[in-house]
Amino acid sequence: MAAIERGEKRSAEEAAAGEDPVLCLQDVLEEDDALEDEACAVLGGSDTEKCSYPESYVKRQALYACNTCTPDKEEPAGICLACTYKCHEGHDLFELYTKRNFRCDCGNGKFKQLKCKLFPEKESLNADNKYNANFFGLYCTCKRPYPDPEDETPDEMIQCVVCEDWFHGRHLGEVPPENVECQEMVCPGCMQRCSFLWAYSAKIGVPGVTKIIPAEADHEDINVDECPMEAGDVQNGPGIKTEEMAKYPEVKEEEKQSSPSGSASCVQKREEVKTEVKPSTACKLREYQEQQGLRKNTATYWPNNWRSKLCSCEQCMKMYTELEVLFLLDESDTVQAYENKGKLEVAQENRDPLMTALGNMNRVQQVELICEYNDLKAELTDYLKKFAEEGKVVQTQDIQTFFEDLRSRKRRRVDGMQYYCS
Repeated sequence: MAAIERGEKRSAEEAAAGEDPVLCLQDVLEEDDALEDEACAVLGGSDTEKCSYPESYVKRQALYACNTCTPDKEEPAGICLACTYKCHEGHDLFELYTKRNFRCDCGNGKFKQLKCKLFPEKESLNADNKYNANFFGLYCTCKRPYPDPEDETPDEMIQCVVCEDWFHGRHLGEVPPENVECQEMVCPGCMQRCSFLWAYSAKIGVPGVTKIIPAEADHEDINVDECPMEAGDVQNGPGIKTEEMAKYPEVKEEEKQSSPSGSASCVQKREEVKTEVKPSTACKLREYQEQQGLRKNTATYWPNNWRSKLCSCEQCMKMYTELEVLFLLDESDTVQAYENKGKLEVAQENRDPLMTALGNMNRVQQVELICEYNDLKAELTDYLKKFAEEGKVVQTQDIQTFFEDLRSRKRRRVDGMQYYCS
């Protein structure tokens, strides 16, 4: 599940005593490795050299917002990873993690002065992009920045899989239980809009644990019933209208009870999401609704592969289309799938050159290369052992001398060979 831990690293005892944490080198190295793995996961699936605009609306990519070029009170805009390096170096950037179905805005009509250096031939507007308060560095129902200099409460930020906003765990009503793996979260506002998910939550969801909000950290203006989107957000849309209820008899009562009122609903614009899910005949949702428990004003948490258990009957497919959540049927839409793809691509780039070469050779060539490699390794080990025995430091010139001698010996062996022809 996409989450950013905000808790401090020191222990409760150290915090109470006002002492600084003591870290050993191993702790530092492990933390660096964790940060590197996270960077590979988030950035590995995005190109660092080419603007993603020519790829149209990318299924999922790392995105940023530039406070220097598009500050608050102006139109929101998102830029791809490559443009942050080439076009916005030194600017005040907000990291947005990843967003689905987004096209890079860098240098388009939302930017008054800047032109994209990587792909300047952009249309003035990407009409299908969706924006929210994240693009101005504000998150959750409390609309606060991350990290928040005025918030001293240790907490973590969790991303909703539907609206893709980030929420403080303490503002979700319930948090996932400890020692239970959850892949995704749906915020209270999106649960209100997509009320059919309550039937699935009772059957396949991960039960949450009530979160007590500390008085000093509570915000009086927070209402977990509200969607994170504000009244004027582009992401608002039609949802399922009352006159259309007859189309979905098995979910009619569900939607009547949960249809959001007012312009602050979390209804997304229609997005064209391709899916290969074939409609089934029996409605699984109707079966689950018969066992559905009470709904709450809380977030819900979901295990791995929960999307594959959603009903794909004809009427449910129509409902997903109207609610514009067809992406919930796509397993590759998950952040976890995106991160795994990024890690795989980085691993392939860092693959051992010897193993790559072996994969392109026949059996005889593989044996010869391995023998040559082992001979080189043995000679280099013997060469360096002399320096260790004499307590000398190996210099760059010493390594160069080793390989020059190696090439010289190889040339003598080749020159001394006799060739015969019959």
